[in-house]
Amino acid sequence: MVEFYKKEKMLTAIPITSRFKIPKKTIKRGQYVIIEKGAITGNHLEIGHYSSIGKHVRLKDNVVIGQHVTIGERVEIGRDVNIGNHVVIYDGTVIGDGSVIQDGAVIGKQPVRAANSTLKNDNSLPSTAIGARVTVGTSSILYAGAAISDDVYIADLATIRERVTIGEKTIVGRGVAVENDCVIGKNCKLETNSYITAYSNLGDEVFIAPAVVTTNDNFMARSNERFSHFLGVTVKDGGRIGANSTILPGKVIQEEGAVAAGSVVTKDVLSYEIVAGVPAKKLKDVPEEQRLERQ
Repeated sequence: MVEFYKKEKMLTAIPITSRFKIPKKTIKRGQYVIIEKGAITGNHLEIGHYSSIGKHVRLKDNVVIGQHVTIGERVEIGRDVNIGNHVVIYDGTVIGDGSVIQDGAVIGKQPVRAANSTLKNDNSLPSTAIGARVTVGTSSILYAGAAISDDVYIADLATIRERVTIGEKTIVGRGVAVENDCVIGKNCKLETNSYITAYSNLGDEVFIAPAVVTTNDNFMARSNERFSHFLGVTVKDGGRIGANSTILPGKVIQEEGAVAAGSVVTKDVLSYEIVAGVPAKKLKDVPEEQRLERQ
């Protein structure tokens, strides 16, 4: 239950609970703000107009929440977090200190299958976990079960699907799609509009150029048997893939292997090997001065 009252010409909702105490002069509240029972807040909190905070939410100090924001139950938000306007944060989400969630982002969304899909909905996924100093760009979507490490940057319009893990200091560019059950390592760069197919594994220091497409289905079959053949791609530490390249299912790019722009990779790429063409073939070795060990 909530109780509405007027104060300084602002209509504000405050929960009826003895557990919730408002520190004087430390919370700036907009109009029609709803704070549900059991919410616990720190000092220096700002909540914009028409925003809603669910039951048993924990907000630490110096949190700024924009207008028309919906925060579900049992959400935990660290210190110095900035949440933009029209953001939706689903139940149980954890957001670390110093993170920024920009306008229109959706955090913790449960996947929903089409009515005629052979796959079933799974509502048992764990909540989304976002580390410290993470930026989530405008209108990006992070699904339930995603785990984002510290200092990750996710640009506008990106999609991170369920059960994806992303390592520290990785950059996910504008419009990038990372499908379900992928592992992305540390210090990676996934550039604009690249597509990481489900069940893929990227190591540390991997570079994916714009419009790269990875695939996981060699059969394009119509029977349920196809699901047992799905196999994503593997790019090991230091691997690099040039713009507009296509990597076929199950292919492995070994440590520091490189794929030239516009190539179609139909075979595994060996360590320190540069491949190019359709189908991709060895062009030369990666120069020693370009290897991670020399950086």
